[in-house]
Amino acid sequence: MKAYVVRGGFGLDHVVQVDRPIPEPGPGQALVRLKALSLNSRDIGVIEGFYNPERTEGLIPVSDGVGEIVALGEGAARFKLGDRVCGIFTQSWIDGEPTPANWTSTLGSPLNGLLAEYAMLPEEGLVRVPDHLSDAEAATLPCAAVTAWHAVVEEGQVRAGDTVVVQGTGGVSMFALQFAKLQGAQVIVTSGSGEKLERALAMGADHGILYTEKADWENAVLAYTQGRGADHIVDVGGAATLNRSVAALRVGGRISIVGLLSGAAVEDFAIVPAILKKARLQAINVGSRAMFESMNRAIGHNGLRPAIDSVFPFDEAVEALRRLKTGSYFGKICITL
Repeated sequence: MKAYVVRGGFGLDHVVQVDRPIPEPGPGQALVRLKALSLNSRDIGVIEGFYNPERTEGLIPVSDGVGEIVALGEGAARFKLGDRVCGIFTQSWIDGEPTPANWTSTLGSPLNGLLAEYAMLPEEGLVRVPDHLSDAEAATLPCAAVTAWHAVVEEGQVRAGDTVVVQGTGGVSMFALQFAKLQGAQVIVTSGSGEKLERALAMGADHGILYTEKADWENAVLAYTQGRGADHIVDVGGAATLNRSVAALRVGGRISIVGLLSGAAVEDFAIVPAILKKARLQAINVGSRAMFESMNRAIGHNGLRPAIDSVFPFDEAVEALRRLKTGSYFGKICITL
């Protein structure tokens, strides 16, 4: 089978295509023929050595994909041949609260990822995907969608009438927009692109803030909410946005910390404003299989379709990763086989 590995160093120049044997499933395992993949900013972090600078040589990157089960190992009974499935990001996190041990079972590092024609996964680490989605659409679900669902629905418990702020127009943010609207919330989207804001408004956002013109976007949020502040903010920026998120929050509101696009450490976190706002900060690290399955039921029932930026063929996977690194995409970047 064809596969991509990171070999001989870090960075996109070290992502190379190789030939590997098609694996054979053992007890409780399923062999999946991949149909489509989607990319996350974490994939770039893995390839560049940010997450694991001592990564095993020859790792297959990319955590998210969808495919068809073509072989089952002894005792595997959750699925049948031909079922269309996604692997869950944290293979051992089935339900409940995660444990430190779960973080050793994430696809795309430290486990091999899915940037290959075939993948062998434990049947416990798979979920069926909604029938109405295309392969590319289904491939977007494991990380970005589950993260947004976890933030907005599972932990955030967003309700009708709430005001939710989502930062940017990447994959997590656009899923957060869609899930918040399913809950009946008003959604404010921030972006540095007027064109992307227009697209977000067309997807159902109620208000857009162009932060290249209003750098103090937190004041724009306060103005839009008549000084009350947002009930929930999905913070994907990290270092450069967390203090502004606190400022834009209502008293007793929640911030879901889901990204670190502007840096992983906040050197001057404003503790007093956070105390005065009684801010609840909840870090989100994707989610469990049970969350994934609940989300899929909601997606199927509502006919929700993910926002896709672009689709690349498998042989242009490195170019897809280069587009991801530019940060100029709207929604998800996908690869089809």
